[in-house]
Amino acid sequence: ISLFMKKLNGGYVQYFNKRHERTGTLFERKYKSVLVDNQAHFIHLPYYIHLNPLDLVVPEWRQRKIKNLSKTMNFLNSYRWSSHLDYCGKNNFPSVTQRDFLLEIFQGENGYKRTIKDWLKELDLEEIGDCALD
Repeated sequence: ISLFMKKLNGGYVQYFNKRHERTGTLFERKYKSVLVDNQAHFIHLPYYIHLNPLDLVVPEWRQRKIKNLSKTMNFLNSYRWSSHLDYCGKNNFPSVTQRDFLLEIFQGENGYKRTIKDWLKELDLEEIGDCALD
C-alpha cells in the first residue's frame, strides 16, 4: 500500500502542478502508515478517521475542547468528503465503502451513530496510542 500511495500522490502532484502551472508540494507531509496489530487500536480507528474532518471547524477536538457537541456532530453529519455518512446510512460513497464488516462490529448504523458520539464525548487518544497520526 505504501508504494501505491507514493505513486498515486506523486502522480497527482505532477498532474495538479502541470494543470495549474505551479511547482512544489501539495501535501503537508509524506504518506504515513501504521500497523494495526491489536483489537483495541482497531476498534478506535474508524472513529478517529471519521472525526478527522473536525479539524476544519474544531481544530482542538483532539484536546477534548469541543464546546458545542451538537454543532460538531451536525458538521460531521453534513461533511460529504468522508465515509462517515455511509456508516450512518446515507449513500455517500456506496461504491467505495464496504460497510458490512464495521457495521457488524458496531451493531448496525444506529450503533455506529451512538458510539461515535459517545467516543467523541469520552475522547482518550492514549487508548489508540501510536495509531493516531498527527
